[in-house]
Amino acid sequence: MQDVTGDRGVLKEVIRAGAGEVVPQDASVLVKYSGYLEYMDKPFDTNWYRRNPRLMKLGEEITLQGMEVGLLTMKKGELARFLYTPSYAYGALGCPPLIPPNATVLFEMELLDFLDSAECDRFFDLTPEQQDTFPLQKMLKVANTEREFGNYLFRQKRFMDARERYKRASLILCRRPSSGDEQCQIDAAKLLVFLNLSFTYLKLERPVRALTYGEKALEIDERNAKALFRCGQACLSLTEYGKARDFLVRAQKEQPFNHDINNELKKLASCYRDYMDKEKEMCCRMFAPLSFSPVEPEIKGFRAHIRRGDAYTPLPPRERSHRHSCTPLSHGG
Repeated sequence: MQDVTGDRGVLKEVIRAGAGEVVPQDASVLVKYSGYLEYMDKPFDTNWYRRNPRLMKLGEEITLQGMEVGLLTMKKGELARFLYTPSYAYGALGCPPLIPPNATVLFEMELLDFLDSAECDRFFDLTPEQQDTFPLQKMLKVANTEREFGNYLFRQKRFMDARERYKRASLILCRRPSSGDEQCQIDAAKLLVFLNLSFTYLKLERPVRALTYGEKALEIDERNAKALFRCGQACLSLTEYGKARDFLVRAQKEQPFNHDINNELKKLASCYRDYMDKEKEMCCRMFAPLSFSPVEPEIKGFRAHIRRGDAYTPLPPRERSHRHSCTPLSHGG
């Protein structure tokens, strides 16, 4: 095993290599881990079987020194085994009743992902004027990190929190004055954020805002199939069937074999059919023939007298009510 610290306090064995950059200081990490005591097959601590591990910030939320030291040597996708001596683990006292005194522990860790949140912290500590002079590539990196935070929260179904992260990224990108090549890079980043915001607002059942951000994405790329699809979904939620069809047909032209788009078109056809059936039923009720009422015999008698040229004398009120006393009150004239 590789000696990470130089004093053999943290030893490392790589099981599967990762790729990209090493985890930076103060990053937020998404990691699966299991901790074992010597001669024990079952872990005393693990999050390996959780569907969505929690994002943890180095220096704040990871209290085991050896674990933090090990994570700072890892790359995204890496799976490694670490051996921590007591001084890098639980110390001379241990952590009763699970961890005995002076215990050497073994941890297996898989680094799923990490976000360089330290760069974001430095950016948001600046004044607005200083932020405007921040180097473009670093600013884009901050905006992308905010978007990735939003994606993590979205996967956790924390849609309100995700929305706030996406809006922070949007604010960074939209306030940056630029031109030429810089604008192309900023527009590419804004497109992704606007698509994320549109989808998030659909999840929050706010189709008007979803449509707004979908249309903003189309201002950057009018043929973007995902933006057209989101706008179609929003219009369908708003029962604007004509606009929904226009957006979805345009999306289908860009991606003819996309199952989501084709299924949404089928859903639109079904919703429109139901809508037309209800409209038809309502019209039938509005223009249906009048039901029988007690004034009808009197009207017929009046018409007969008119045809004969006789003078017509209406029935006395009592007689009228007596003749039609069997008629339900709801049909009364």
